[in-house]
Amino acid sequence: MTTFKFKTNINCNGCIATVTPFLNSETTIQNWKVDIQNPNKILTVEGEKISKDMVVSKVKEAGFKIEDF
Repeated sequence: MTTFKFKTNINCNGCIATVTPFLNSETTIQNWKVDIQNPNKILTVEGEKISKDMVVSKVKEAGFKIEDF
């Protein structure tokens, strides 16, 4: 299993609800979460055969900023 962490601007439950269908639509992502309590709003993504570029693309498609943590 591969795990990536990203710094985002996903900062509330409404934002999480917005990004959910984008991340859940990618079958290679097995688990993901956003720590909205962390000042860097850390998105942790786990899965088999996932790539950083794919995760970045999905989050940007949902309208959020994302960068490596």
